[in-house]
Amino acid sequence: MDGTSDAPDGLLTTGDGTPLKTALARATRRAKLKAVVLVLPLLLFVLVTFAVPIGQMLYLSVYSPVFADNMPRLSAYLMANPVTEVPGEAAFEALVLDLKDARKNRTHAQVGTRVNYEKAGSTSLFKSTARRLRKIDGPPYKEKLLALKPAWDDLHLWTVMERAAHRHTLSFYASALDLGYDAKGDLVRAPEERRIYGLLFQRTLLLSALIAGLCLLLGYPVAHLLDNLPLKYSNLLMVLVLLPFWTSLLVRTTSWITLLQSQGVLNDLMVWIGIVGDDGRIQLMYNQAGTVIAMTHIMLPFMILPLYSVMKTVPKDFVRAARSLGAGPVTAFVRVYFPQTVPGIGAGVLLVFIISVGYYITPALVGGSSGQLISNQIAFHMLQSLNWGLAAALGALLLGGVLLLYWLYDRLVGVDNMKLG
Repeated sequence: MDGTSDAPDGLLTTGDGTPLKTALARATRRAKLKAVVLVLPLLLFVLVTFAVPIGQMLYLSVYSPVFADNMPRLSAYLMANPVTEVPGEAAFEALVLDLKDARKNRTHAQVGTRVNYEKAGSTSLFKSTARRLRKIDGPPYKEKLLALKPAWDDLHLWTVMERAAHRHTLSFYASALDLGYDAKGDLVRAPEERRIYGLLFQRTLLLSALIAGLCLLLGYPVAHLLDNLPLKYSNLLMVLVLLPFWTSLLVRTTSWITLLQSQGVLNDLMVWIGIVGDDGRIQLMYNQAGTVIAMTHIMLPFMILPLYSVMKTVPKDFVRAARSLGAGPVTAFVRVYFPQTVPGIGAGVLLVFIISVGYYITPALVGGSSGQLISNQIAFHMLQSLNWGLAAALGALLLGGVLLLYWLYDRLVGVDNMKLG
């Protein structure tokens, strides 16, 4: 018996009389529910460790409540009265009273730091003013405060505080794009000596593209060799390719420092051979050359593995058939073999480029001042300057740039044509 029966009306049913269509629908729902339950832990992990941090980063890039929370009277005044000139007595009264409260709560330094993001010297101004506010015990607040600290009679300072009074701001994005605000509050380009982020973004993209190109030039022959060697030799070479994953990143980077520095192994070898003189040693460390060399070595396995996985799927008979039909080795490779490996090239280049764009440990150790990438500035603002808003804005712009390049790649090449194996 097959467990089914014919109902009087001609419908197929299971042994317990349930219509077969209904039983199949129930089984399908149970299978889908089991699949969801199995995948749910992974979805929660991705949500907690990936989606939520990115969302927080994007929100921090436009949200800065420090000034508004700790200077409520002045913030209310500035939001109700746009600043076109140094304000009058009411604003200074709110400033003095809020600063007194902030000093009691020990938050006046945080307020000054927030204003200092856009106007240098504000932190020390807020600290020194808060220490001497006990001398101001009543009106006229403006006259007494200007006598105490004439720096408060500055229109630019007041326009900065007006922007800081809003919890949501685009000031961090303006700074990340090398823009700023003048004394009247108009958006202008930052002074030339302070335009560093545009240069860093450009350097990051160019060096990442160069590293991806070098990895392709070095990795393609290795992947091709892996695909054509006998199995025992191919396995040995694969172990060598995977060896960097089994060693510490810091150990590998330190090894490159030992090899590439002016008194390092490579320069000593070139001096011994006679390629360069002892006084003409090549500077390969603490510059862009050091960053490119070290990161190319680190990223090489990420190029070889996608290439090799795709090459393994290319039938060898195609090339042999082309050779038997009269095509030379170069023609057979270029017209038959190479086009079938393009999906692996796309996957490897995209993978190496995206990883390189966000890399910061190796450039920090071997890059010097000219080999730093935008990720190093993000780490600096997160860990040292504590300007999390600017760090978040830089990270959001970097994320947007990578997504834009990914979209262009999808439009021009097609993500469906990319293979990782």
